[in-house]
Amino acid sequence: MKKPLANFRTLAVSGALALAVVAGPAPLAHAVGEGPTYDGNGQITTSKLATYEQMVSFLKDQDARQPAMELEVIGQTVKGRDIHLVKYISDPAKPTILYLTQQHGNEQLTTEGAMEFIKHLGTGKSADILKGVNILVVPMLNADGAMGDVNFSLDNYLAKGDRHLTRYNAEGVDLNRDHVAKVQPETQALHNNVMRKYRIDYMIDLHHQGTRAERDGKLVSGSILYPTTPNADPAVVEKSKQLGAVVFNNVDSTGWGHLGKYQGGSAETISRNGISVEYGIATLLFEMRGMSDHYLDGYALGQRSNGYLIKQTVTTLTSTAAAIADGSIADADTSFWNTLAEQTSRPAGEAEDE
Repeated sequence: MKKPLANFRTLAVSGALALAVVAGPAPLAHAVGEGPTYDGNGQITTSKLATYEQMVSFLKDQDARQPAMELEVIGQTVKGRDIHLVKYISDPAKPTILYLTQQHGNEQLTTEGAMEFIKHLGTGKSADILKGVNILVVPMLNADGAMGDVNFSLDNYLAKGDRHLTRYNAEGVDLNRDHVAKVQPETQALHNNVMRKYRIDYMIDLHHQGTRAERDGKLVSGSILYPTTPNADPAVVEKSKQLGAVVFNNVDSTGWGHLGKYQGGSAETISRNGISVEYGIATLLFEMRGMSDHYLDGYALGQRSNGYLIKQTVTTLTSTAAAIADGSIADADTSFWNTLAEQTSRPAGEAEDE
């Protein structure tokens, strides 16, 4: 079994923020959809990804700097790492959105984007957003998997750098298949201390998929999907579709973003479905393109697309928070879902299920 270096690096906050930004987007020729994969010209490395300790240092610094922010520990991972919840709650009567990242430890660029989003919320530019919506962020649910500190071998994983990252938690369990039984400590922490504690109206569950998904013959930068279990309340599904409309309108129109409709199942063990049914919360899955590490080269993405994927995450979080804050989400046109093509997969690999 490969484990991370024994001495975690602790960077200054400025260094952690630099990791979150990752030097900005690459040239448009290497935009998200057509960026290099592992079997192209890309290099997969973990050295530019924030470690768990760097993320915690960043969160504590932002908590000290931002009067509106509160940092809460909601539980611990299998290996005893604290799981953090970032809270912006000014009025419980206001609508609340939860952003959940890194249920799968090898899907880290959504966490990098969430860190950048949290930094933005501490600026005056976000004042109007925070007046109209409560925001909750779980920036790294599966910290053990993200640090490669697991009870199984990662010898076949592809990335270079300080550590490997794996989909599963330390016990080899997929946390996004544990939302009914709720056996794992990470899932229990999420449900006991977030889902059941706060009145949440919306949730976006941020993931990564493989590198070969395409829509209309062009590789996607990501894909989205609402609850598809037949047990979901139709009104909740409609609100979920409105959340998706805001994301689609703000990302697909950028020139570098290209979104497809995800091919996801109806099992309620998956958060997108289970949480919508159990709590009546509007949920949206967003699957970014490419993973930070994997044992299959069709899933990991070269780092030259990192800047766009992080930017796509920030755009998603900012636009949805703003639409809920000003009430415009209620007018979001969901008819685009009727014509949005389901993504397909180019030969030699398929997108790994959420």
